[in-house]
Amino acid sequence: MNTSLPKTIGELIEFGYITKSVKQEIRSNLISKLQNGVNVFPQIIGFEETVIPQIQNAILAGQDIILLGERGQAKSKIIRNIIELFDEQIPYVAGSEINDDPLYPISKFAKDIISEMGNSTPIEWLHRHQRYSEKLATPDVSVADLIGEIDPIKIAEGLYLSDEMAIHYGMVPRANRGLFCINELPDLTERIQVSLFNLMQERDIQIKGHKIRLNLDVIIVATANPEDYTNRGRIITPLKDRYGAQIRTHYPDKIDQEIIIIDQEYKRFPDSEQLVKMPSFMKEIIAEITHLARKSPEINQRSGVSLRVSIANYETLISQAYRRGIVNNYATSPRISELKYLIASSIGKLELETVEEGQESKIIGSIIDRAVLNIFLAKINPEQLTLILEKFETGLTVDVGENILDNQLVKKVDSIDGLRNILYGICNSEEDCVLATTFEFVLEGLHQTKKIGKAINDKSEVYTI
Repeated sequence: MNTSLPKTIGELIEFGYITKSVKQEIRSNLISKLQNGVNVFPQIIGFEETVIPQIQNAILAGQDIILLGERGQAKSKIIRNIIELFDEQIPYVAGSEINDDPLYPISKFAKDIISEMGNSTPIEWLHRHQRYSEKLATPDVSVADLIGEIDPIKIAEGLYLSDEMAIHYGMVPRANRGLFCINELPDLTERIQVSLFNLMQERDIQIKGHKIRLNLDVIIVATANPEDYTNRGRIITPLKDRYGAQIRTHYPDKIDQEIIIIDQEYKRFPDSEQLVKMPSFMKEIIAEITHLARKSPEINQRSGVSLRVSIANYETLISQAYRRGIVNNYATSPRISELKYLIASSIGKLELETVEEGQESKIIGSIIDRAVLNIFLAKINPEQLTLILEKFETGLTVDVGENILDNQLVKKVDSIDGLRNILYGICNSEEDCVLATTFEFVLEGLHQTKKIGKAINDKSEVYTI
């Protein structure tokens, strides 16, 4: 904390501090950023022309926001980014459980201490990142969790039930002068929704018959799955009415947006980063797998296909290549033949439509194959590969798999005149590991386009005519 900041209410007044509501605060800071050309949501990819303008409009209008979208559409990330629109620090009465504004206190605790100490009342400073809290809505969430309850310990110490000091505040009052996020709002029971409606509109709360007027200054932002929100009638109408902006999120429209998100979000480890070389076409395959899954009739689209599928698959592919690399003690690149490991990282994140038991792996494997084919057709002109096909027609066979070393595959590459240059044009790398992966990519593309065959053995795959 900055030691030069005021430490009492008197110093705060001399400092010239002006109280703003949280909506005024984020609105003025948004205006400043827009005027200075600052990217307000720098880590949110693919929403620049759709979601972000709507969020900015809602903030400028002082509206509460509910984000509607399937899982893995960055809803929580968007809300956490709103925190960056808060002032860096704000003052509050020291010891206050609900972050009382020193100039406009609302709790009995703060009012009493200011009445007693006046301008000597000590204050502390709250950083913007301490002004965010969230709760995952589940059916067992109670009014006490969100609003508060009578504290039996305080009653045992001699306070009366009618004494406001006997209240143990819930999560929403403790988020006063900040932002409170409710994830999956439809899962709250109607009774809890009513309590939120009263809090958002009237600022009145009742705790076991004890009614107080608590003029909280809090932004309550919510997220929901569109099916739960719009089709099942699980939101009470008055609560719906209080959210000024209902903003629909979506998945990235383009492969390159998905890749940017993967690069931004995946877990990095310095040792694997150093050892594993990832060709760009492998990233495109990972992203294409997810995009195909989002269109597949065999996958439940109502629950969505999360961005986490792409991220987890990317991490798995790096880990597999790294495992092979440390065993063989050389730099390596993920292989096409290792895409089968993505079934394990995908299957738990995809809700399949009714299928026969044991068919899940087959469905995901088919999506992986189509992704490889799509990227192959997008990146490679088949006329370039005439020389390879001629070699296969004269008896060439190529074994691939994690037990085949890079230099073995590169020897095959160098046995075909001009192939190294073709592969370099695809991967832009002379490293053996990347050339080996690119060679596998070309071979699998030829197989997928039915130009060559493939036999699958216990420990390897063999491309042949």
